[in-house]
Amino acid sequence: MSLRRRGTAAAVALAAALSLAACGGGESNDASAKEDAAKKKDVATGGKDFGDAAAKTAALGTDAEAGQFPRTLTHAMGKSEIKAAPKRVVVLDVGELDNVVSLGVQPVGYAPSEGDDGIPGYLAEDAGSPKSVGTINNLNLEAIANLQPDLILGSQLRAADKYDELSKIAPTVFSIRPGFTWKENYLLNAAALDKTAEAKAKLAAYETKAKKLGEDVGPNKPTVSMVRYLPGKIRLYAKASFIGTILEDAGLPRPKNQQIDELAAEISPEKIDQADGDWIFTGVYGDAEATKKDAAQGNPLWKNLKAVKAGQAKDVPDETWYLGLGVTAANSVLDDLRADLVK
Repeated sequence: MSLRRRGTAAAVALAAALSLAACGGGESNDASAKEDAAKKKDVATGGKDFGDAAAKTAALGTDAEAGQFPRTLTHAMGKSEIKAAPKRVVVLDVGELDNVVSLGVQPVGYAPSEGDDGIPGYLAEDAGSPKSVGTINNLNLEAIANLQPDLILGSQLRAADKYDELSKIAPTVFSIRPGFTWKENYLLNAAALDKTAEAKAKLAAYETKAKKLGEDVGPNKPTVSMVRYLPGKIRLYAKASFIGTILEDAGLPRPKNQQIDELAAEISPEKIDQADGDWIFTGVYGDAEATKKDAAQGNPLWKNLKAVKAGQAKDVPDETWYLGLGVTAANSVLDDLRADLVK
């Protein structure tokens, strides 16, 4: 089938899907929407689908041999058959973007975070020029269909409610969630691309690098506190986060209040003293003014933290330390940590 005919077919399928969605409604659709919302909340903030998300993701993938197509991928939303090696890939979050680019694939479409400027700077050189397909929370299905993809990569957490429409456009493979499951997500994406060996090699190299960092820091390792300012909240990132896995891989200790199996603990500016550690690394999501970071750090409690007084509190790139969610970003974080912690 020609590209033009495939594009037409995708557009027709999308129109039919949207029509059914508009006309269907009723109690069954309402119940399904509520169930999807409940699952999304559960996976995002804790509960039965949070702690075991990594193990569940690790069990997903394919039995296909290297180079074998068609191949069937078992993923968070079911099974998808990929008939041939993908050439036109759409990614629905920065984690998937990092994953495919690290494996030498330039996607044709990408959905950045809300308010993001587009391709993260650390991936810009190798990502090519993917077209915008909306944002992670507001996907443009028509734009996706017009790109005539042969594979769509995303997650249940971000886009479970769009899976049916997306799978009518192209084979769609979803992980459970982004974040601390980044290694398992990487291998799932690699299985869809028939690049499992390359992904395993890159993960092994990352793990060796992380271990070496921990060794070079020495036996008297400083505690590392992770603080992130977001509009309306301050988070102390914990073990079940992207940055949490990196620090654990490097064997770097955390303050006690960050040694929890959660994404993060939230504090108010009046409790900023709870952010203390030997080192404090600070990220800012979006507009710094909207997060009121300056006000929080103007607080005498902040200025009296031991890390601040020792000159060991510093800003770090949010796009790698918190938003990266892939092996390229993880390696960049290790480089930043080495520059500060290894003297």
